[in-house]
Amino acid sequence: MNQQVDSEGGSQNGTSVERKGDRELVVTRTFNAPPSTVYRAWSQPELFQRWWVPKSAPGVSLVSCDMDVRTGGKYRLEFGAGGSDTMAFYGRYLEVVPNERIVWTNDEGEEGAITTVTFEDQGGRTLLTFHEVYPSKEALEEALQGGAAALPEQLEQLDELLSSIGE
Repeated sequence: MNQQVDSEGGSQNGTSVERKGDRELVVTRTFNAPPSTVYRAWSQPELFQRWWVPKSAPGVSLVSCDMDVRTGGKYRLEFGAGGSDTMAFYGRYLEVVPNERIVWTNDEGEEGAITTVTFEDQGGRTLLTFHEVYPSKEALEEALQGGAAALPEQLEQLDELLSSIGE
């Protein structure tokens, strides 16, 4: 069963969010930048933290961003909302092929997904595919109500960043 969940943006670069079956989510978007530039924005902490937090989440910030983007490396993202409480998301990189793909675990809970992001060259542009596989239908439903719902906004913010950093 494939189900279109949401579609953002009226431009040719619009984000497509699609549910595939009971446990998979696929998000695609084309960027006017080569794969090497899009990959840098996903793999360099100083760039990643400039676009990952949705602007529509007032007061939320990425207070810590540790990313060792290599096969076997780990990451830890710590978010704050103005108070002393923070929420951490962490995992490990299962596969990293520079400028082509990054695969990681989401280890902060028992219902964590495996995420794969691919960067496909389309003549100087990049087709980005964000693919998550959840351990259960319930975990996917929870993600669609939570963090996954922000992906179109996050990818729009990534698009803005890419236009400013270039090659």
